Amino acid sequence: MEFANKEYLLLFLLLIPYLVWYFLYRKKTEPTMRMSDTYAYQFAPKSWRIRMIHLPMVLRIITISMIILVLARPQTHNSWGSKTVEGIDIMMAMDVSTSMLAEDLKPNRIEAAKSVAGEFVSGRPNDNIGLTIFAGEAFTQCPMTTDHQSLLNLLHNVRTDIAARGLIQDGTAIGMGLANAVSRLKDSKTKSKIVILLTDGSNNSGDLSPLTSAQIAKSLGIRVYTIAVGTNGVAPYPMQVGGTTQYVNMRAEVDTHTLSQIAAQTEGNFYRATNTAELKKIYQDIDKLEKTKMDVRKYSKRYEAYQRFALVAVVALLLELLLRLTVFRRIP
Repeated sequence: MEFANKEYLLLFLLLIPYLVWYFLYRKKTEPTMRMSDTYAYQFAPKSWRIRMIHLPMVLRIITISMIILVLARPQTHNSWGSKTVEGIDIMMAMDVSTSMLAEDLKPNRIEAAKSVAGEFVSGRPNDNIGLTIFAGEAFTQCPMTTDHQSLLNLLHNVRTDIAARGLIQDGTAIGMGLANAVSRLKDSKTKSKIVILLTDGSNNSGDLSPLTSAQIAKSLGIRVYTIAVGTNGVAPYPMQVGGTTQYVNMRAEVDTHTLSQIAAQTEGNFYRATNTAELKKIYQDIDKLEKTKMDVRKYSKRYEAYQRFALVAVVALLLELLLRLTVFRRIP
């Protein structure tokens, strides 16, 4: 905790003359009774009222002290902090075309991909990770960040119906998805920069070919790890017919050759995942990548913390007034 107005703490010095006055000159203002001899009262027992005669003064000191602390504006001690951690810069490029609804992976391809990617993110707390999603077009769902909770929330909200709702064109623009991810890494200063590209199809949309995007990634020192997801052959695909869901067999058309070329050209690796277990194993392999040092800065908001001191001041003041008007009331 720190104080925004530290100069008000000097008011504590005023308590010194108050205490001197109280103990040295207080007796001059109190009524007395002259007696010829007080010997008979020397061993008389003292009542609890006599023993607590200074309690109002203590309460007043507490009240003044709390008021001074309130004026000094105590605040929680939150500020920018820097630390050096081990991590790499990662962009995940995920296919969200409608074919990702196929249920050869459980519960379907997109949910399996999101679940495994979420576990991967949670297991790398020091990495700078972002997310690009693509179908017929590509855009950044989350820029690179170390705030992984925000990233996981955005990852959880990824859906395959954005093309059906007309937000982007349907299709599979692998080249555009890769280029979008690469653009987020081009200014990175870390030694290790990678893209994890996951798709279940072949490039059929976009203005850039996958290999052109791979060449750009290579020129920037970015390695691309490609994942072809989906079973070989056909996969059950849900279709809405008359308000009911019917399944048809959809043939897998993953362009494994192009994905292998992208990985080889950028010194990455190509993986094939036909079930969720294999997909988890792939992310575990990628998790063993080289780490490099990076600086992380975190900021947390300041909060005023005067409330507790103000409450103590009010309670002490009310208690003092109550005692002076009742138990310690003086009759002139």
